[in-house]
Amino acid sequence: MSETHTAELDRAAEARALIEGRKTAHKYAPGAVPQAVLDHAFAAANSAPCHKHTWPWRFTLVGPEARRRISDFALEKAAKGGELEDKKRAVVEQKIVNPGALVVVTQVMSPDPHRAQEDYAAVSCAIQNFTLVAHAAGFGTKWSTGSLTQQPEVIEAVGVDLSREAVVGFLWVGVPLYGSEVRRPPVESVVRTTA
Repeated sequence: MSETHTAELDRAAEARALIEGRKTAHKYAPGAVPQAVLDHAFAAANSAPCHKHTWPWRFTLVGPEARRRISDFALEKAAKGGELEDKKRAVVEQKIVNPGALVVVTQVMSPDPHRAQEDYAAVSCAIQNFTLVAHAAGFGTKWSTGSLTQQPEVIEAVGVDLSREAVVGFLWVGVPLYGSEVRRPPVESVVRTTA
């Protein structure tokens, strides 16, 4: 094997290690994410593959006032009209307030169902690029698609125009307290070779 091929394999192994090292973070220490890290992550996201050059991804970096509105709504929803115990309140606030950044990812919608599906795939690639760059900079991420991301009050708080865009999810970014461990199937079980 030539030195060139060895260097290429080394770079491939480094890229694989970065990808495999990224874990979803569910809890975060308080603290901001530097704007420079977010700028790199947004640039990487914008470099995602996009089959028809529709560039359907949009990213909204949510400010502190909107995050407080989202937190208040989540607390109200968790309380279900009653009093919320301190422990539950702390869990909700930690989940929404603690991560250093919240990014709402939306997709510009196409009336063509096939194009919309291709665009969703492109947005998903953009999210993966974003999370990998954040991970490389030492920050954890979580792509959330829970019910909170679809609530009209939340969508209004972040200024998304649902007549043009659909919410694909929230990206939480911050200093991870821990990452999740996922047992993946062996590679051999998901790869086929034809004759």
